[in-house]
Amino acid sequence: MIEILIFSFIGFLIIGLPIAIALGAASTLAIYFGSHIPLLVVAQKMFQGLNNFSYLAIPLFLLAGALMYEAKLSERLVGMASRLVGKRPGGLANVATTSSAFFGAISGSAPATTAAVGTVLIPSMKKMGYTAAGSGAVVAASGALGLIIPPSITMVIYGVISGVSIGGLFINGIVPGILLTLAICVLNWWRGRKSVDDISLDDTPPPASERIKNLAALLMPIIIIIGIYSGAFTPTESAAVACIYGLLIGVFLYKTLGLTEIKRAFMGTAATTAVIMFLMVCANVFAFVITTERVPQLFSAWVMTITTDPTMVMLMMLALLIVVGTFLDNVSALVLLVPTLVAITSAVGIDPMYFGVFTIIALAVGQFTPPVGLNLYIAANIANETVEKISHAVLPFVAVYIAALLIFVAFPNILTIFS
Repeated sequence: MIEILIFSFIGFLIIGLPIAIALGAASTLAIYFGSHIPLLVVAQKMFQGLNNFSYLAIPLFLLAGALMYEAKLSERLVGMASRLVGKRPGGLANVATTSSAFFGAISGSAPATTAAVGTVLIPSMKKMGYTAAGSGAVVAASGALGLIIPPSITMVIYGVISGVSIGGLFINGIVPGILLTLAICVLNWWRGRKSVDDISLDDTPPPASERIKNLAALLMPIIIIIGIYSGAFTPTESAAVACIYGLLIGVFLYKTLGLTEIKRAFMGTAATTAVIMFLMVCANVFAFVITTERVPQLFSAWVMTITTDPTMVMLMMLALLIVVGTFLDNVSALVLLVPTLVAITSAVGIDPMYFGVFTIIALAVGQFTPPVGLNLYIAANIANETVEKISHAVLPFVAVYIAALLIFVAFPNILTIFS
């Protein structure tokens, strides 16, 4: 059955079928031709793939981010970041990075962060002398922080697949998110240390009413994290709180959310949710087949014949995740790899919580590396530059992420400091 699964899946990908359809079709063929399991199981497993309360957090967090995007929140966040880091070497690049960290803490999505920040900042960066490729690279790499800084949709998916606490993933994602933000800012400073970007900001402090409006946006992730950590609500409930909060401040405080913007946010959320959920139900059938064939156990045993040292295993996982993340989007990579990789790492004593945060950071690299890094294409479109040139300019940022991952391998407690 496993041979049919693998070869049919690869064949479907070669002919260009979407990953979700390839997963479902390959699994169905494997069950029909390679076993005596009734096809009714396919429908049962697809239903079970959605029958999880935690998955409700995905559309709710997507909706919260969409409402904030439609409320033109990115412009306020850029203004805050400009006052914070703008008048220093590499200032405008650091504004992009800091703004991405702020918006990532609200949207939970790397592409949304890249689009929101890039639309505001890339034209300004080009006017101030940054190359189109350089400005696109900064925004694409910084946008990947949206995958890491909680609340993160990818963390929700990993938590459901692996059984790890979603709230724990959120809380333990704070430290690496901050460290990576600082590391990228240091790189920006180093590259721009010979000049200070004149952003032409009005240094006059904003009035108290504007300060309140600016801080209101940053309160959302703080409310979510404190609420989960204190036990006031679950991650799914926190997503509902985020939606209500985003709707209220967008309508009544910012006064930028009307019926048109709200409708657009709901429509976009529905479309994205449908894609993710269809992928999840098909992946659940795929996971059933590989579990029935004991693939995780066999692969784990094979790895342990090579090494049982946790550090060496993590280095192997790092290489695999970087390669797979380069060719697959993060959701597809998670549903394909997590069941097997968690079994392997658990067998050598690696904490699934640590491995979860590590996996999400490693897959974030694929968001801004070719050939399928979505952040690259978004940034290239905004910057009016080729993907090839931005791919070359983004290499220093890839090095920063990989260096950080190697540090997390050497010092794993960094990723579980709140556990």
